[in-house]
Amino acid sequence: MNGQGIAQFIPLILIFVIFYFFLIRPQQKRVKDHKAMVASLKRGDEVITSGGIIGTIDRVMEDDRIEVNIGENVKVQVIRSTITSLLKKEEVKK
Repeated sequence: MNGQGIAQFIPLILIFVIFYFFLIRPQQKRVKDHKAMVASLKRGDEVITSGGIIGTIDRVMEDDRIEVNIGENVKVQVIRSTITSLLKKEEVKK
């Protein structure tokens, strides 16, 4: 292959590198951060679900479910992965 043939692939390689650093890599970092956040959830943490419900974790179950208290005497079970963000972590009392 001569130099002109390789020169045709340089723009494609450059586009792939740009996509990797601006789209793929940040998305992988967000997924990794979300998995770490979901794994660290515990009782007392205030969370937001993907449906927009704000509540406090009342019980962490073993089979990928969490019981969330969303009001007085109102508890719902949600799947762990549907927790989108953590508002407040429970302070560890010494």
